[in-house]
Amino acid sequence: MQEKILTHRKNGMLVLLLEILLYLAAIAGFIFGGIWASSSSSTQPGAVALLILCAVWSLLGWIALLGLKVLKPQEALVLTLFGKYIGTLKEEGFYWVNPFCVSVNPAARTRLNQSGDVDGAKQPSAGQIAASLAGVNVGQINLNQKISLKIMTLNNNRQKINDCLGNPIEIGIAVMWRVVDTAKAVFRVDNYKEYLSLQCDSALRNIVRIYPYDVAQGVDTTGDGVADEGSLRGSSEVVAARIRDEIQQRVADAGLEILEARITYLAYAPEIAAVMLQRQQASAVIDARKMIVDGAVGMVELALERLAEHGTVALDEERKAAMVSNLLVVLCGNHDAQPVVNSGSLY
Repeated sequence: MQEKILTHRKNGMLVLLLEILLYLAAIAGFIFGGIWASSSSSTQPGAVALLILCAVWSLLGWIALLGLKVLKPQEALVLTLFGKYIGTLKEEGFYWVNPFCVSVNPAARTRLNQSGDVDGAKQPSAGQIAASLAGVNVGQINLNQKISLKIMTLNNNRQKINDCLGNPIEIGIAVMWRVVDTAKAVFRVDNYKEYLSLQCDSALRNIVRIYPYDVAQGVDTTGDGVADEGSLRGSSEVVAARIRDEIQQRVADAGLEILEARITYLAYAPEIAAVMLQRQQASAVIDARKMIVDGAVGMVELALERLAEHGTVALDEERKAAMVSNLLVVLCGNHDAQPVVNSGSLY
């Protein structure tokens, strides 16, 4: 299905003015025909024909007005005539097309959690009020079949997915997209908005399963057979780019373009969040203790070297061991040491 752009039908104003003139002419014809018929004692075939012609036009002339279409910037209208696709109106303007053409947009009534689809508390339009007064269920009819060509943001619900280590995480993404081929979007898939939403969920699951939440040892996230430090938390830009490419491959046949994908929410699932927090805290404590011990050992070595270098005091191996033990206790302890003064001999 190839998209056909209709650009030569911007004559809506001309048709509208012509319709107005013809209706004024029909009114004048009624008046003139009535005067003509009443001025003669016998029936005038010309007057009767004029009245019939004006009556027929008054009853059927409005059909041409159904072909008037108004498009604002970044809007499109896909037209079919008796089931056959005839083209798409894309540029803003006032058009006139075949009044029997039907505009098609299967996703017009689809409401997703995205820009452009949030109804909120809008006031009903004049058309909706008129339809409700006429007894028509407005929720069952499509009042607007135009396709938006603007950049839209799809914010799907958060998903619970297992990462490559099997840890359940919750993740949410925002996808910026737009329609670039209206014919493919309308005729190749049943509903391009729902199709995009489902493909976003599927692509997100496929990519998240490749990465761990945090950096892990021995995990290959690039597929080159070499372990790397890729993770969902630390490589968010790379992960988002891969998600965008994955979605684009899936929705290209639907005439959609994915401009950007961003991770909007990332956290461990509630059932393991507390355990993972304890794990992170334990890892931080271990790293801190390791740094403290490394520093304490260096300070003890420096103290022994300075004492030996200046000959301040001569210590045998047993006293050196006791000094090292005391210094490590002082330097590595969580609380300030309480000094004990030895008033006797060390030996």
